[in-house]
Formats: sequence, C-alpha cells, structure tokens
Amino acid sequence: MKYLILFLLHFTFILQAQQTNGETEAPKQSEFTFNEYLGYVKKFHPLVKTANLEISKAQANLMTARGAFDPKIGVDFDKKQFKGTDYYSILNSSFKIPTWYGIEIKAGFDQNEGYYLNPENTVPNPGLTSFGISVPVGQGLFINQRMADLRKAKMQIQLSQAERKLQAVAILYDASVAYFNWKKNYDEFQMYSQYTTNAQTRYNAILTSIEQGDKRAIDSVEAGISLKSRQLSLENSKLKLYKAKLELSNFLWLENLIPMELSETLFPEQQIENTIQETLKTNDLLTQDFTIDNHPKINAIETKIDMLEVEQKLKANMLLPKIDLSYSYLSEPQYIDNYKFENYKIGVNFSYPIFLRKERGGLKLAKYKIQETTNSLNLERLQLSNKIKAQKEVISSLNKQYILANDLVANYKTMLQSEERLFSFGESSLFLINSRESSLITAQLNAIALRNEFCNSNSELYKIIANPD
Repeated sequence: MKYLILFLLHFTFILQAQQTNGETEAPKQSEFTFNEYLGYVKKFHPLVKTANLEISKAQANLMTARGAFDPKIGVDFDKKQFKGTDYYSILNSSFKIPTWYGIEIKAGFDQNEGYYLNPENTVPNPGLTSFGISVPVGQGLFINQRMADLRKAKMQIQLSQAERKLQAVAILYDASVAYFNWKKNYDEFQMYSQYTTNAQTRYNAILTSIEQGDKRAIDSVEAGISLKSRQLSLENSKLKLYKAKLELSNFLWLENLIPMELSETLFPEQQIENTIQETLKTNDLLTQDFTIDNHPKINAIETKIDMLEVEQKLKANMLLPKIDLSYSYLSEPQYIDNYKFENYKIGVNFSYPIFLRKERGGLKLAKYKIQETTNSLNLERLQLSNKIKAQKEVISSLNKQYILANDLVANYKTMLQSEERLFSFGESSLFLINSRESSLITAQLNAIALRNEFCNSNSELYKIIANPD
C-alpha cells in the first residue's frame, strides 16, 4: 500500500510515494520550518476551507433576500363546462415589479366569459388591460420585511468575514500548538539519545577498567543503573515523539483533501524562538499598542448590533396603521394608447390592532436585545484589551526565564565537564558524574519546557488578536 510522505529539500516540499514494505535510499535530513508548516495549513487544511464557505453561504443568503424584489408573472385560469353549457371561463394574468420602498408596479390582462359568469368579472369581449401601482402609506413604506431581510443579508456578509477569521485563527492556533509539541518532544528525544550514548560509553569504559583491574566490579552496577535509566527515558521520549508527529500530521494536507504524513527525514526548526514572532506577526505588538476596533470579535458584535437595529426599526414600523392604496388604469387592448382616465380601479386597505400588544412587545424585545448585545460589546472590548496586556507580559517574562534557563544549562555543562576531567585524573567518582549529568538533564528539560511555553504564549497572543492573514 502506498502512502504520501512529506519531506523538505532545499526549503521546498516534495511529495514522494514510498512502498511500506520496500527499501529506498534515505533522503537528506531537512528542516521543516514553522513558517512553511503554517503555509500548508492555511492553504490546504479542510477546516480552513470550510471557514471560507461561511462567506459563500452569506452571499447565497443575500441572493435569496434580493429574490424578494424579483419581478413576478402570474396566470390564473378557471373554466367550468357542464352538460354542454359554458358556465364560466376566467383568465387573470399579471406582471408585478416590487420596488425598494414598498411600492409595487403592476400590469394585468383579464379575459372572462360564460353563461354563469359573476357580474363583477364581466369584461369587454377583447379582454381588459390594466396598469397600476400599489403604495403603502402607513406601515411598510420606509421599511418592510423584505427590505429588512435584504439589509440584514448584506450585513451577514460582514459578519461571515469576521467569523471566518475567528475560525481560521482557531485552526492555526491548534496547528501551532501541535508543531511546538513536536518540537519539544523532538528536542527531548535528541537530548536523551545523546545522554544514552554517553552512558553506554561510560558503561563500556567501566567494564574495560574492571577487566584491567583498575575498577571494582560494583562500579559496573552503578554505570548499568545510569545506562538503563537513560534508556528508559529515551524510550519514553521516543513514544511521545511518535504521538506528537501523528498529531502534527492531522494538519498536513494537499489539494483535493489528500492527507500527508510527516517524513522521518524532517526535523523542526532549530532556532524557532528567533523567528516565531515574525511568523505570527506578533513582534510589533510587543512594542506598540494594539487597537481592537478592527478585531473580528468586535466587528462581529458590532454587525450583530446593526442587524438588531434594523429589526428594531421594523418592529417600530409595525406600530403604524396598515394603509395600502392602489390605482389601476383600465382599457381594452386595442385602445391602450387612447387614454381615458375615467376608466380606473382604486382600492384602499386599512387595518390596525386596537391594543398593539404584539407589536409593542416585539419592539421592547428588540430594544432589550440591542442593550444586551451592547453590554457584551463593552465587556468584550475590556476583556480583549486586558488579555493582550496580560499575554504581552507573559511573553516578556518567559523570554527572560528562557535566557536564565540557558545560562543555567551552560553552567551545569561546565560543572559536568569539570567533573569528567577530575574523574579522568582519578579525583572524582562515577556517582558524582551521574549526579552532575542528572542536574544538567533537569536544566535542559526546564529550558526546553520554557521555550515551548514561550512559543505557545506567542501563539496564544496570535489567537487573541485574531489576524490569520
């Protein structure tokens, strides 16, 4: 079975098919930088593409809302014939054009006949043509349901753009954490590999010294304990690294939703602490104030308030009486150009609830929703501002801690090297060397953990500012 392997060659990615049961030449070890990794996630990850669909869905909703203003053609035809008698034949056709301010332009043609035709449906033999207009002079003139739906659909696109950014940032944040976890476990594995090799070398040297009579047999026990301890730590770190690589592979995809597997030839960026802020574009935030006015969360809530205000205007408009005036000019088809304005049809429709409880309740509810969302906006502004300040302080503190941790590692290395030199002169013991080495390992693990926290804290700031572009 073939599977896809990702490997980096000269800072580019090459996809190579590999037989799982065959042997191939080992490719060159290559560095898989954090910037290149994020580039793949942004471009090909399925959930990032799904986030882009939010805008497409909003555009589809906008098209649906605009459909309420589409011209409409209607035809109604009824005919009844019984025992050779034409009871009636009624044809009503119409063409209507809705306009923005609730005004509707319409045209029609009626042709009716029959022995039992209702007198109100009686028209001239050639038929009857009509051209008219319908105007709501109360409720529905300046805003109505279709106008409100269209306005909200336009705002929905802005809301979808903000939500797309938030979804994309969440995915990139998770992908970053997976990369940093891979980096942490890789460094620990490399460290334990080195110290396991050192322990094996010391163990072999002790055995040789025992054979030559320079060391006691009991010294091999202590060297063996140290070796097995290092081997145990190495095996544990190997398992963690394997799981971290699988987790990282969840974010690696190609076009057409083809999953990718991380190659054994790739290793994480070595000096990632020097480039992470530039990659995540958080370097300027550490020295400058960040304005939250363009933050996606703020934009999303502001857009929701705008949509609620449209709804409030619609509810307020429902307090007005419903008065619809209509006028239609009537003419026979052959005399359509011979204007006779005495032929017309007019209509007035009026309705008004006496207590307006439904309308007043709806308006109050709309106002409460605006107030609730405005409170959420103010709270979100404060929380974002404080989160950014706190995260900047965390990054600054972790950077200082990491520098101190590296100094400790250098000092512990010096102590270990001095102890090994004394041991070579016979002035120290294997116990002291193991003790110095254990202290160095602890210091290195602490430095690795601090670098991981430093990277994660930058990623957290990236998530807070929510700027995936």
